[in-house]
Order: sequence, then structure tokens, then C-alpha cells
Amino acid sequence: MSGSAPNQTHAIKHGDTFAVFDLFGDADALPECGVYHQDTRFLSRLALRINNESPALVSSAVSDDSVVVTVDLAGSGVRIRRTKFLWDATLHERLEIENDGDSAIELSIEIDADFVDLFEVRGFKRARRGRLDAARVRGDAIEFSYQGLDQQRRYTSIRFDPPPDESVRSRVCFQLKPAKTLLDLSVRCELGKRSWASIADFNDALRRLRSAPAINVGQKFVTKDEQLNAWLHRSLADLRMMLTETSSGVYPYAGLPWYSTVFGRDGIITAFECLSFDPTIARGVLTYLAATQATEESPQRDAQPGKILHETRGGEMAACGEVPFDRYYGSIDATPLFVMLAGAYYDRTADVDLIRSIRPNIGQALNWIDHFGDLDGDGFVEYERSARGGLRNQGWKDSDNAIFHAEGALAEGPIALCEVQAYVFAARIAAANLARILEENALAEQLDRQAEALRRQFEEIFWCEELGTYAIALDGRKKPCQVRSSNAGHCLFAGIVNQDRAARVGATLMNEESFSGWGIRTIAATESRYDPMSYHNGSIWPHDNALIAAGFARYGLKKEATAIFQALSHASTHFELNRVPELFGGFARESGVGPTRYPISCSPQTWSACAVFLLFESGGQTVPSII
Repeated sequence: MSGSAPNQTHAIKHGDTFAVFDLFGDADALPECGVYHQDTRFLSRLALRINNESPALVSSAVSDDSVVVTVDLAGSGVRIRRTKFLWDATLHERLEIENDGDSAIELSIEIDADFVDLFEVRGFKRARRGRLDAARVRGDAIEFSYQGLDQQRRYTSIRFDPPPDESVRSRVCFQLKPAKTLLDLSVRCELGKRSWASIADFNDALRRLRSAPAINVGQKFVTKDEQLNAWLHRSLADLRMMLTETSSGVYPYAGLPWYSTVFGRDGIITAFECLSFDPTIARGVLTYLAATQATEESPQRDAQPGKILHETRGGEMAACGEVPFDRYYGSIDATPLFVMLAGAYYDRTADVDLIRSIRPNIGQALNWIDHFGDLDGDGFVEYERSARGGLRNQGWKDSDNAIFHAEGALAEGPIALCEVQAYVFAARIAAANLARILEENALAEQLDRQAEALRRQFEEIFWCEELGTYAIALDGRKKPCQVRSSNAGHCLFAGIVNQDRAARVGATLMNEESFSGWGIRTIAATESRYDPMSYHNGSIWPHDNALIAAGFARYGLKKEATAIFQALSHASTHFELNRVPELFGGFARESGVGPTRYPISCSPQTWSACAVFLLFESGGQTVPSII
């Protein structure tokens, strides 16, 4: 299996609302399509027909700034341009229709709202649901409503300008004479109460969208390489789209369609990737995660005091406890990464005021590492799931089958991942440096001693001489999982590795079993569970490669870092819009054949979009200024 299949959808986002459409601009044939708000699908069907037939597709595109979808259709002597975007929990769409025929045509739009939770769309089964009310027609609008089991009422209001000639439940019709016609529709998502508030018209809403602060961050990157410019420009546009205003500042939501929310680990890594050119992203991430840091033990949320958030969800199933993700803490690495980011942010900005403001949170994170993260007192940080329905594996490779022994047996917990120990080492170094800035010298010395003790212990126990790399993990019996994995590259990124072994790790990661030509695989092709189309056991993840490349650069392995940069740069030319997705297949690169798309990969995925910025630096160049 090789080659890249075309993407069959367009995804756009604004705030806590996102939408997925097929190439015709409809929400119709594909199960993930629709308009979503706060993790609920508020519009499940939107299908345009001409004389009861689907028009032909002429073209379909997303704008350079990633926020507007434009579709050209034709049929029955009619040309139609659809332009759509999201603003203020509302989908705005304009239809420009040219009827060149001799008689009127009927343009109909079929609409529906099922109010299913995002987790239902992803395949979760529910024992029961709330009450879906019948559609109400009121002049120029149709309203759908749903009373959830969380006691929240949700409303979808669809308005048309001009009003339709006929409205019957979930179908509206327009009789269009030979002429040019302009037709606007809006889909308003409301939670809790129906406001019937006035909605900005199409032009005003588009103007507001493109002048919003979270969007208006410079114009573009410029280099001498046009292909690289296209990759950089699309990545920056996707970053802008995914930046979301929260009560604690701007936060980069993780990805579309499945992860349009706060993820702690994803936000931190995105902030690292963008730190050189926009440290305000790191500031927003640190502020938000400090505000949501766990303050008590909650087994159902995998939470203990001081732990940093994994993800938060706003849908009905989370509110009802059917999934544990309303505010979930099942990440073993987000807490040390939080401390690492605080140190890197200060190094970049010298913003001591922010560091002082989150100093208690840094202290609580360090306390969590010492007293909750190290479950058995052996000096390593481990995880084991407590929450019913929570994640079995709690590192960035969180598939159930991601952590295993050489013969293929799944590791039993508590599990200590190699990269997590590296993050803890780096967190202690970063915290020690910050402590000196704040004149807490005794604490700084203590943290330095702890970091060095961990480094020695890590080198002794995790190193696998016969593999030329570090074990991916220790299982609950302290037996190393002797698997060649990309995780070891994160140990270079964090700086725990001694110089001699860094070169050995680099060689192992860059041999043909691990490096496909498009990037480094999550596990090597030699391993028992290798599958190039597995989510975490053989695929290629751009953010993973960016961190590894940064690790290579840290240890002077410039040739290896440049090879990763060039591989992903070439890969970007094979994906629509130069948008590198969440992950893609780990098949070996072949002449004339592009990388293989992973079928349900998020695109855009923010830490994948921003990988280019870190890769650019790691390849020996400085990220160009935004102009």
C-alpha cells in the first residue's frame, strides 16, 4: 500500500465551533460531516440539490488563511458558488447562483440536526439519549432543539435571506428564474437558551473574522524557497485558526475534527514549536494550565494535586460522566513538560512577572512528580490508570497496544516511559534555573542534585546496549521493554542523554528500519508489533520528528536533523494545501510515490502544523520573521 489518497473533507473552526464538509460543501454522505459546537453536532445534514439532483463538482478549496471554504458547482444550466465560514458560533454561507437556462429551476436544501455527542460520532454507544424535538418552521427560519440528559437544552436555528418559497420540516425550496441570485443562510448554535439574537450579516461577519486578534498575527513567512513558503504559510494559517480565546488567554486547540479542545500535552509542545517567533502562545498555555491544575485526588479523573490537565470536553457525555473527559488528567508527561515550558519561556522572554505568578503551580507540579508521579518510590515516574474509561497508556503514544515487550506482549503497569524520565530531568533543571532567578538557591541546588541522580539512574537502567538505544519503557515488574522507538529521540530533546550515547541513538533512529525516507517511524520495522498503518506502532508523526530533530541539533547531529527537515519538507508537497496531517503511514519512500495518508488523521493538527517551525531551526536555520 503506498501513495496518498485525497482528502475528502474540508474542516474550518472558530472559537468552540468547528465544521466539516465534503468537497461539495455539503454535510451529507460522510459520517463526520456537520457543524459542531462545544463537542456536540448542532447540524448533521446540509445537502444542496438542483431539481432534486446533486450538482457536479467544479472546484473545491480552502482559503489561504484556512478559514473560508469555497465550492463551485454546476448542473441543469446553473452555476453555483458556495462560500462559507464560521463566526461567533454561527455558520455563514453565501450562494451565488447563475441560472443561464430558459426556465426556472428549483434549488432545495435538506437540513437536519441530530445533536449527537462528538464521542458518539467517533463510535461510542450510549444506553439512552435525551429528547429531540420536532423541527419548527417560523417564516425565514427553521429551528431544531434537543433536551440533553445533562439538563442542557441545545438549539440550532437556520435562517435564510431571502426567505424560501417553501419550507417543510427539514427541507426548504427556492424557485429561481433565469437570472443571478444571491442567497445567504446562517446556522446558529446555542446552548442553554434560545436568544434569537441578531446575527451579523455575511459581509460583516467575514470582516470581523479576518480582523479578530487571534487571527491577525502577521502576514506570512518569506524564504527563497517557494515550496517551503507554502508549507510555512499554511502552517501559520492553521495555527491562527486553532488559536482560541479562553478565560485564561489564547490557547492552541489540538486538531480537527476530533480534538477541537484544550489538550495539555499538545498545547505545551505547540508552544515549544512556536517559542522562537511567538512566545505569547507559551504564555497563554502556561496561564491556562496553571489555572486548571488539579488541586485534589480524583480517581475518576486520574487526578492528584499538582497534576497538569490532559484534556477538557464540553459535551453531554462528559457532563453526564459517560466519559471521564470533562476535565481529565490522564497524561503522565504534561506535568514535567509544563515546568520545562516555564523554563524555556523565561529563557526566551525574561518575563519574571509571569514566572512569579505561576511559581506556586511550578512548586505543586514538582511536588506531584515526587509524591504522586513516582508510584513506587524507585526514582522513576510511572502511570497506571484509575479512571473507568480513562486511558490505559498515558504518554503521547496512548493507544492500548503502544507499549509492549520485544516479543509483542503488552506491558502491564505501572509503566515508566523513557521520555517521561527525560522530561522530569529537564523539568528539574528548568525549575532549578528559575529558582535561582527567584533567589531560592537552596531549592535550586536540591533540584540539580535530583536531576543528576535521575540522569545516572536512567542511563544505568534504560540503556539497551544490543539495541543501541533506550528501552521504550519499564513495566510494572521493572522489566525493560526492549523496543526500538522514536521515544528515545525525545530523550535527546530533553537533554538527559550523555554525548556518546546520543550519537548511538541518532544512528539507530536514522537507519532504514526507523527512518522511512519521509520521517522517523514511531517504532522500527524490526519490532514485533510494527505496522506502517498503526496509529502508534510504525506510522510517522510530524511533531514527533520535530522534537527528535531538535534533540539531534542539541547534540550537534546536524546532518541527521537536516535529513528529517528535508524529508518532511518533501512530504508536505504531497498533501493537500501543503498541510502536513496528524500522522501518515510509515511505508518506505519510493521514487515517484508520495507518503500514504492515514484514513482518520486529523488535518489540521496543530502540533503537526507547527512542526515546521521547530524543524526549520533544527535544520540549522533561523525561522524567518513574520511580515
